[in-house]
Amino acid sequence: MLSIARSELIQIFRNRSVLITSFVMPLAICAFFVYQHELFEKIGSLGYVAAILMFTVCAFGLYASSVTTLASRRQNLFLKRLRSTAAGDASILIGLVLPVTVIALVQVAVIMTVLGTVAGKPDNIGLLVVAVLATVAMMIGLGLATAGLTNSPEHAQITTLPVTLGVIAVATWVGISGTDDLTLVKRLLPGGSATELAVNAWNGGVAVGDSLLLLAPTLAWVFVAVVLASRLFRWEPRR
Repeated sequence: MLSIARSELIQIFRNRSVLITSFVMPLAICAFFVYQHELFEKIGSLGYVAAILMFTVCAFGLYASSVTTLASRRQNLFLKRLRSTAAGDASILIGLVLPVTVIALVQVAVIMTVLGTVAGKPDNIGLLVVAVLATVAMMIGLGLATAGLTNSPEHAQITTLPVTLGVIAVATWVGISGTDDLTLVKRLLPGGSATELAVNAWNGGVAVGDSLLLLAPTLAWVFVAVVLASRLFRWEPRR
């Protein structure tokens, strides 16, 4: 698993287009939100800014990169070669997505630290970490499912758009308007409950127990994504 992850990390840094579209661009967008945090705080809150930063990295970076990676490795028959070795299917998948996952977590940590430095620390850091980890798990699951519908890295630019733009739209909607109205709808949409959890973690004012209940819809999406991935992801047959 670690050897696969090491090889994948080298490939990522050799591919300039992946670095720019999946890592540099999200950081540029996040830098803009941090720079204009006072403006966006007036529109929503600092918790809203934190949620948008989290989903920008997880959607444009982690999710899109994982789909592109898996589609590329299947197209160039790398998956087929891996399945001819003793490595198990779970080890192969973990090895392939581990580098982009670690990079995304580091990016989120750095960006949140910068936001906390310039705008004030979050009310509950532990709860914020939980929100980030739940979001990462959901986006990885959705990435595996989407990869089953993606034939090539070029095709990934199309297949990833609905989820990428969808979760950003939901995060914006929930972050700005809250969940006082259409509560169930907003929380059940992918990213809705994770956004509310991140907002609560940063702004405070909500009991930790009530906030932790928001994990249920996000974890449900993780389960749905894993089930879809198991049905959609096309493995190369083992030799």
